[in-house]
Amino acid sequence: MKLYAGNLPYNITEDELRTTFTEYGEVTEVSLITDSFTGQMKGFGFVEMPTQHEAEAAIKALDGKDVNGRNLKVNLAKPKEKRSKRRPRY
Repeated sequence: MKLYAGNLPYNITEDELRTTFTEYGEVTEVSLITDSFTGQMKGFGFVEMPTQHEAEAAIKALDGKDVNGRNLKVNLAKPKEKRSKRRPRY
């Protein structure tokens, strides 16, 4: 099950995010989303957990939890929307 983790501190690492979610079950993948131009973290990412039970436990425990002064937003990730290819501006 893929979870969305938002309102993350900009200095959080994938390892720290993994540790936060591991308290509620196995974490199979963690990815933080960064700006493609600056490399700056955008404040959200995705965490994958193998079972619905573990995912629901993580959502219940972590949604709204304070991490480094920011209240996390955790819920099931929505399917990725197809985006049209953008043409570069010159």
